[in-house]
Amino acid sequence: MATKSSKNSLIIKNLHVETEDKTNRKSKKEILKGVDLEIKEGEIHAIMGPNGSGKSTLLNALMGHPSYQISEGTIQLKTGDKTKKLNDLKADERANLGLFMAFQHPIEVPGLSFLHMLRTIKNLKGTEKQSLEELLEELQIELKKLKIDEKALERGINEGFSGGEKKKLEIFQMKILKPNFILLDEIDSGLDIDSLKIVAENIKEYFKKYSPAMIIITHYARILKFIEPHKVHILSDGKIIKSGGKALAHTLEKHGYKELNDK
Repeated sequence: MATKSSKNSLIIKNLHVETEDKTNRKSKKEILKGVDLEIKEGEIHAIMGPNGSGKSTLLNALMGHPSYQISEGTIQLKTGDKTKKLNDLKADERANLGLFMAFQHPIEVPGLSFLHMLRTIKNLKGTEKQSLEELLEELQIELKKLKIDEKALERGINEGFSGGEKKKLEIFQMKILKPNFILLDEIDSGLDIDSLKIVAENIKEYFKKYSPAMIIITHYARILKFIEPHKVHILSDGKIIKSGGKALAHTLEKHGYKELNDK
């Protein structure tokens, strides 16, 4: 994949993140222990690693989840000639700057429909003036590409949907909101092969059209058979222990994480 001339980038410097220690609520537990990454516009970075290595913690910290505190280091968004530090910004403020996260376990929001939520967000952003008819047409086009029933628009967010449907709806929201910085947390988990192909094709379509900076967290390499990353990073015990190209993911699939940790 060709990388365009980069103006935007997500820059992570010496990131240390801690959260509440579940065994002792009075103390904090450090999860990330000095992560350095730069994901430029037009790049896809895959982050892999064993369970408990800090993958989801990294994305939650980037998105501003209040349960994850940055104890050291910085998160910055570079857009053109401007650089914005995110450390003290709330999740909604980061979203307004173009950051989007698709969750591993999307939450249900009964009583708030996808249609109402997306229409409200787009109106607040004010970047696109759309009539309701124009918005509905856009939504219907994207729902069809993801093979999601149009009735989903009127239902509560993620309410009563299967795990696979929820993952598709995360990508649906991404395509409608058009973020510049995308964080996908195990978007492939819980998907059968047909749904995985549909999700991957829609991610690739969006990437080709808008050239965002993208991080894909995955425990297995199967989504990388459909989406080719520019870089692959292995996260273990809160640190990136190895970086490489797509071949690194294949090596990992063949030999597992233990061999990398033993080196």
